[in-house]
Amino acid sequence: MPGAGPPRSPSSSVAAAGGLPLKGVVAVVIGNWLEFYDFLVFTFFAVMIGDAFFPAGSEIGRLLGALATFGVGFVTRPLGAAIIGPYADRAGRRAALTLTLLLMALGSAMIALTPSYSQIGLAAPIILVLARLIQGFSCGGEVGPATTYLLESAPLHKRAALTAWQAHSQALATIMGSGIGLILAANLTRSQLYAWGWRIPFMVGVLVAPVALYIRRQLPETISARHMQRSSADVLRELTRDHLRPVILGVLIICGGTISTYVANYMTTFALTTLRLPATIATMLTLTGGVGQIIGFATGVWADRFGRKRVLIAWRVALIVIVYPLFKIMTAPDTGATTIAIANFGFNILFAAGVGASYAFMAEAFPQSVRSSGLAILYAMGVMIFGGTTQFVVAWLIDVTKAPMVPAYYMMVANVATIAGLSLMVPHDEVVRGREAQLAEVM
Repeated sequence: MPGAGPPRSPSSSVAAAGGLPLKGVVAVVIGNWLEFYDFLVFTFFAVMIGDAFFPAGSEIGRLLGALATFGVGFVTRPLGAAIIGPYADRAGRRAALTLTLLLMALGSAMIALTPSYSQIGLAAPIILVLARLIQGFSCGGEVGPATTYLLESAPLHKRAALTAWQAHSQALATIMGSGIGLILAANLTRSQLYAWGWRIPFMVGVLVAPVALYIRRQLPETISARHMQRSSADVLRELTRDHLRPVILGVLIICGGTISTYVANYMTTFALTTLRLPATIATMLTLTGGVGQIIGFATGVWADRFGRKRVLIAWRVALIVIVYPLFKIMTAPDTGATTIAIANFGFNILFAAGVGASYAFMAEAFPQSVRSSGLAILYAMGVMIFGGTTQFVVAWLIDVTKAPMVPAYYMMVANVATIAGLSLMVPHDEVVRGREAQLAEVM
């Protein structure tokens, strides 16, 4: 019909009715933003948390203890994905998104309020680990429902751009966490920051959670009623029987993005322990990096125009080529703080450009009946294997090899694996496959 515009995905009643209203997009993004803020803020204060909860005699020992605890949060992400993902595919996206927010707030409250090792001994790190397990479970269940909600609510010709807000919200979480860290570092003494200042960001996450919870409860549902009659076992059975290939390829795709993400989030600790920069400058690196990620994720609109696979692979190749000289600049002995910040800013733009559209690309590999489960499980497995270990491995390798270029080497290898996964993945939706084929012919 003339003037009808590009075709819409038939899978979503909300999308068919014209797409999710702006307030709905905002509701999903705010909730996901706070969810990832609560999960990621730990890494910005890893040095302080290590001092508070781990009695090791050396600085690297305390830091590795904190980073290992950060990594523990990834262990339960597949479990959260396997339980909350199917729950979202049978009970609805909104119910799952409400549950994950409540669990994340609980974990943050436990971290903020648990006394230090010097006060209660071994119970302190045990409670800290339990809190991270709860947060990991919550985060594992968050990504699938939140991403599929955005995808199913978007017109076909805006899917990548709208779904990229999953990545935008994570960048906002980085900016929020590092911004609060910068304020604390600038206004508290070192002893105050290490004694109690690091607890403030976790309490901020707890206090704003009720607002996000209220907003999320107003969301319309996107999954069709016929899919909400099944059990979780039925959902997982269909996924493992018919859609295991995209799960495996999705883990490869996640590899490069999650390692790059957690290297970027490690920049505060990297600057403190390896580059030996002051706390205010170290925190500023992560803050400006988050801004760079926002710019990079915005390139999701190009994937809608030129095709997902082509755009995603091109950005990964660019990152592999440029990340080495960028880190060479940052780690040079005579490099000033401003130059380091600019190089870090460029690195964040590059890696984020290859991530934003990948959420739509991976979600489109599954039918609606298992989309939340498939995306949640592949994402959780990928970040558990690669994301949960990144900062520990990087810190350990730098200490062992005395080579500050370790993060660059690690990312280059990881992004080669991602290119392989992107090359082999194909969308499930016939409408999307047709659109990708048309774009390939035009190009």
